[in-house]
Amino acid sequence: MATKKKTPASKKAKAKSTTRAPARKKTAAKKAKPGVRPPPRKKTAAARKKARELARRIGDLLLDKKATDVVILDMRGMTSYADYIVIASGESDRQVSAMAENVQVQLKQAQQPLRPISTEGLETGQWVLLDYDDVVAHLFNGEVRAFYDLDGLWADAPRVKLS
Repeated sequence: MATKKKTPASKKAKAKSTTRAPARKKTAAKKAKPGVRPPPRKKTAAARKKARELARRIGDLLLDKKATDVVILDMRGMTSYADYIVIASGESDRQVSAMAENVQVQLKQAQQPLRPISTEGLETGQWVLLDYDDVVAHLFNGEVRAFYDLDGLWADAPRVKLS
């Protein structure tokens, strides 16, 4: 068994450790805190179009897994965290998890792979949230969707039709 070599601490070393370290200079650039979004940026027409296409792609992928009542809400100008919110329901917890996994896998395998910034609820399947920055998808079990009523909360948001 290897042991660490112990070095005796001198009185000067102890005295230095109790003195205060010199103040650091503040830099102009701030480090991003984990889990905190950067401030909203001005979006170009191309970025807005890309977000709309991503929302429709997510909606189509959800329909491929037999999601019910798929709604895309146009949130531009209403929220600072997303341009579009996709809301869909599944008949069971397992179906909701399968819908979320299908969206993640298909977007990861696309020509321009996309990974979500954050995911929540995959383990339980009651309410799964997929955050793709400008597009946020909320996938619910039917009863949970009725309870939280995001459709009613954002009733004044324009709906985007899926073709």
